[in-house]
Amino acid sequence: MFCGSCLHDNALAKSLMRLGHDVILLPTYTPILTDETSVSSDRLFFGGLNVYLQQISPIFRLIPKWMDQFLSSPRLVNWVATRAMGTSAKQLGALTVSMLQGSDGRQRKEVSRLCDWLVTQKPNVAIFSNLLIAGCVREVKTRVGCPVVVMLQGDDIFYEGLIEPYRSDALQLLKQLAREVDLFIVHSEFYGQRMQQLLKFPRERWQVNPLAIEPADFLDRQQPDRQPLTQVSDRRPTVGYLARLAPEKGLHQLVDAFIELRERMPTARLAIAGWLGKQHECYWKEQQTKLYSAGLSDAYNYHGSVDRNGKLNFLESIDVLCVPTTYQEPKGLFVLESLAAGVPVVQPDHGAFPELIARLGGGHLYAAGDRTALVDRLQAVLSDIPAARQLGQTGRAAVLQYATTDQAAARLIEMLNPLIAKKPIIAQK
Repeated sequence: MFCGSCLHDNALAKSLMRLGHDVILLPTYTPILTDETSVSSDRLFFGGLNVYLQQISPIFRLIPKWMDQFLSSPRLVNWVATRAMGTSAKQLGALTVSMLQGSDGRQRKEVSRLCDWLVTQKPNVAIFSNLLIAGCVREVKTRVGCPVVVMLQGDDIFYEGLIEPYRSDALQLLKQLAREVDLFIVHSEFYGQRMQQLLKFPRERWQVNPLAIEPADFLDRQQPDRQPLTQVSDRRPTVGYLARLAPEKGLHQLVDAFIELRERMPTARLAIAGWLGKQHECYWKEQQTKLYSAGLSDAYNYHGSVDRNGKLNFLESIDVLCVPTTYQEPKGLFVLESLAAGVPVVQPDHGAFPELIARLGGGHLYAAGDRTALVDRLQAVLSDIPAARQLGQTGRAAVLQYATTDQAAARLIEMLNPLIAKKPIIAQK
């Protein structure tokens, strides 16, 4: 059983199925958003609407099951989510703490509903895609009798955005939950060490399964000889950004760097793609205003939130990808996607990026927060497109050889087998 919430969870579940394992991918909060074919269950647990209503009113903690099922309908939750103002960690402190309390929190009915269903499925292991949705760890282990694994991939980013007293309360609960988890899986040594220090669990309780992607579409679309260099040289040198339009992803830093880059390379262009939430519309307008004030309103394109085919087309249209995150990124899936398309990357030297570049090649690092260093790197890449293509192809070959979800799934099974053979950890309260 896999409780997941993102594109990577869906791709990994598909690979586990291809390898012959029985997998149930359960969406939590909202249906899983993916630009690939979804393999997730049509059941939704801890539906965002239901969880929120149970938090604010005791009435919704007592309503009958048929109404619960209606409020947890994936179609209804999706409809509400598309009209919401976004989820701010600062506004969700009380809800976060309650969810981490499991059966002691206001969502105890949701915990019972999940465990009741799991008992009928008899999973060998339960995997949660982050610790923030795993407040029911103890209940799952005692009622279902299986070990629990948690994939850590950004939990600290949300937690650090909480305001007091919720921040301190959440950290205490996260530490308590960490004692119950049989195994943590991370995508980099950096993040494993960071979370071990934060949550105080022993080194033998976490392992690294490097980030991976499903390569099929990239194999179909991107071949080493796909586009002759003569055609590439006819295109204006283009920097690409492929991520959410949000301050933490560093779009403002790239816009500032691009404005300076244009002073050195007057033909350079900026291409932007990614989801824009309502809470960040003002932020995006600020970036547009900066570009307009610099006389560069015709030097960039915003492609919107692209689907799978649109993402592949976008990557084919750029010469280098840069997502200069202001936080220490624990994953960096966009790096793997860019390299799989044969496009080199320029990334800050923090978070998981140094390990990704060291492992796969295909890019350059620069001193995080140093605009001049970023501009220098971008200029160097765009000034020699043949070398950039070669760098990208080096990264592409490494991704296809070492970073596919089938490989990650096989490693995951190797990690899980010893756990399944042992009695789950039940920590003392």
